Amino acid sequence: MSPPNNNLLRSDNSEKCFELRDGKLSVNGFPLLHDVPSNVSFTPFSSVCNALESDAPLPLVHRVQALAHRGGFLGFTNGDPADSLLNSLGRFTDRNFLSIFRFKTWWSTQWVGTSGSDLQMETQWVVLDVPEIKSYVMIIPIIEAGFRSALRPGKDGHVLIFAESGSSGVKSCFFNSIAYVHVSENPFNLMKEAFSAVRVHLNTFKLLEEKSLPSVVDKFGWCTWDAFYLTVEPAGVWQGVKEFADAGVDLRFLIIDDGWQSVNNDTDDPNRDAKNLVLGGEQTTARLYRFEEGEKFRNYKGGSFFGPNASSFDPRKPKMLITKAFEIEHAVKARDKAFQSGATDVSEIEAKISKLKQELDDMFKGEGSGVSNGNHETCGCNGDDYGMKAFTKDLRTQFKRLDDIWVWHALCGAWGGVRPGATHLDCKVVPCNVSPGLDGTMPDLAVDKIVEGGIGLVHPSQADDFYDSMHSHLAKSGITGVKVDVIQTIEYVSEEYGGRVNLAKAYYDGLSKSLSKNFKGTGIISSMQHCNDFFFLGTKQISMGRVGDDFWFQDPNGDPNGVFWLQGVHMIHCAYNSLWMGEIIQPDWDMFQSDHVCAKYHAGSRAICGGPVYISDSLGGHDFDLIKKLVYPDGTIPKCRRFALPTRDCLFANPLFDNKSLLKLWNFNKYGGVIGAFNCQGAGWDGNLRRIIGYPQCYKPVSSSVNVTDIEWDQCKEAAAMGEAEEYVVYLDQAETLLLVTPKSDPIQVTIQPSSFEIFSFVPLKYLGPTAKFAPIGLTNMFNSGGTIQEVDYNEAGAAPAARIKIKGGGNFLAYSNVAPKTCYVNGAEAAPVWSTDGKLKLDLPWIEEANGISDVKFIF
Repeated sequence: MSPPNNNLLRSDNSEKCFELRDGKLSVNGFPLLHDVPSNVSFTPFSSVCNALESDAPLPLVHRVQALAHRGGFLGFTNGDPADSLLNSLGRFTDRNFLSIFRFKTWWSTQWVGTSGSDLQMETQWVVLDVPEIKSYVMIIPIIEAGFRSALRPGKDGHVLIFAESGSSGVKSCFFNSIAYVHVSENPFNLMKEAFSAVRVHLNTFKLLEEKSLPSVVDKFGWCTWDAFYLTVEPAGVWQGVKEFADAGVDLRFLIIDDGWQSVNNDTDDPNRDAKNLVLGGEQTTARLYRFEEGEKFRNYKGGSFFGPNASSFDPRKPKMLITKAFEIEHAVKARDKAFQSGATDVSEIEAKISKLKQELDDMFKGEGSGVSNGNHETCGCNGDDYGMKAFTKDLRTQFKRLDDIWVWHALCGAWGGVRPGATHLDCKVVPCNVSPGLDGTMPDLAVDKIVEGGIGLVHPSQADDFYDSMHSHLAKSGITGVKVDVIQTIEYVSEEYGGRVNLAKAYYDGLSKSLSKNFKGTGIISSMQHCNDFFFLGTKQISMGRVGDDFWFQDPNGDPNGVFWLQGVHMIHCAYNSLWMGEIIQPDWDMFQSDHVCAKYHAGSRAICGGPVYISDSLGGHDFDLIKKLVYPDGTIPKCRRFALPTRDCLFANPLFDNKSLLKLWNFNKYGGVIGAFNCQGAGWDGNLRRIIGYPQCYKPVSSSVNVTDIEWDQCKEAAAMGEAEEYVVYLDQAETLLLVTPKSDPIQVTIQPSSFEIFSFVPLKYLGPTAKFAPIGLTNMFNSGGTIQEVDYNEAGAAPAARIKIKGGGNFLAYSNVAPKTCYVNGAEAAPVWSTDGKLKLDLPWIEEANGISDVKFIF
């Protein structure tokens, strides 16, 4: 069957927004794409998708149906069937766009430009600004049959679409719906409408609004990665959790990251763990050889850290091991560089490497870990008294508020998959074929190592058994969730298994079933997964995932200034990826280190990001004063109501290296709106070098403006009424300043230093009686002051107007009041607030453990 050629197919809705005719794709009568090839087709949404056949909830189906006229599908034909096809969709020039592209196999980021030729390889979507019709148009490459697609740059402004199956046995020459286009007058509605339509059409994933969130989303946690890397062990973990408890901050969740598993290399004893692994990268060719915990955790003896004879741990040990491992890594790099430069004698460097490796081995010897010296599996001891189960039991016994203990694993088990013959599963080492679409992305040593070693892939027919074998043991051992990493390498090994779409479906289905059975369906953070086929195939169950590349505390390529500029890059990743990922999963902004030189900068963003807050501090490396501005003593957090997004005036800007733009984020609290302004200038993607580099000429103060209208009040039905207020009080967190503004006021002018920020809390002003005007700001000792306010009641108290506020947390409560209150009560007892003529009304509040930290405050005017 031949597809329609340059013909408009009408949907049932007589109103239509798109038309393809005479080589032009027009939207509401305005030409958008020119020189559209004759083999490209456009089909209205309703002509392709019968929304009533979707498994989506009826309200979502009806919402999509009502807006069906705003969207449709692009397709194309090719003369000969192939497993990968490239075709132009037309061209555009001199038009601002915002896009997201994969800069590594597993990570994506923002990119802007003005022409189809400005796009980057592996573009996941593009939004075009169409001010001529006061609208925005989105093009989303999607999945059709066994093919996934992405956009690429073409010559002379052309937008290319690349469709691939990932298997030479899966070929096609005809696509009717390989990309989706949608138009809306509001860019944030555009995201919701477009991904809702794709969800109903594909029926292979679910939106965030359809799913439950994991319990860690509004709590504080610690991840072991940067503290230990692969040297993680029970004694170190225990010491880390204890440090938080001793400082009066309860951890509510713990993630034991890479290093806890039973892994070894193909040349190792098949029944023993690989020895003395330290740095990430050393394990990229290692494979899982059993589903239970590795020897370090398996030999843990219950009660080892209790009583007068408790095992001790040297908190300096991890850093000593890591420092020595870095010395070895640098020496190896020096040897390789010498070889590359033509050196024939590197014996001196080889001798140094051998000496350093021996020193590292000696450091590992004789170090106690709070575990049994023997093997409990052969000693006849009770299994419940040993291993991960005993360890998690001890942690929860000692640290009563530690709700969740999660562990890390790769989607294929370990970085190198599962070792063939080591388990009951059908598994073999599959060679890796990297998509040509990744040719323009960043060189990655981890990818090179994975390709070198291949992946030990469990047959997709056993994916259910595979994940349940891992997760059922973990669940019985007291583990409540998993961080699933290295997800996108599944695309490398699809040749023999019906292509990347079919292989991904099998694996994600098995993972989803195991999550439902073992971890309440929600106990997961997805990571290293920034590709459209994950979001379109893997998120029926998964409801939270990382939206940014790792927090890098320094530049791995050696730029000493990377310790600063990489932090702004991280924020850009998270903010712009949330635009699309936030429609499907809860954005997770990743951990950071509280003692990093830019820790406060990170903390400000986490305070308003709307997701979990967790850190990866080394032992003894904590700034508890900073942490306590993010976290309550009980380990919960004053979280915003939704996920943070860039403000409208940032969408087509370049806040990384245009020398003029701030990253501004908007979000909501229960009783106000928030704008965070961050100076991220100083780095960015270089398409020629294919990596992120510093732009030192941009690392300088930036001036901009903030307005109450920057907050998209209509994006949250509970906040919509606040957006209609006549007057607001604004609190500037860093400047500790109060301002009064209206929607018609001149914007607030602000200058932000490099690697710095300001948080603006906007609270509607309430008129109480004939003279009093009042607005609660919250606890100003917290970054997100407005998030501390739990309830506000402005009902009359007798004959006098009053405001009653419930606030969680202890510290400095601030409100605005144009007059001093006549009386104040805190938890029923009369109190004496401090009022000043500039309107600041201050009150010191205690943390009351018995009341979960909540104080009841009443002001009578």
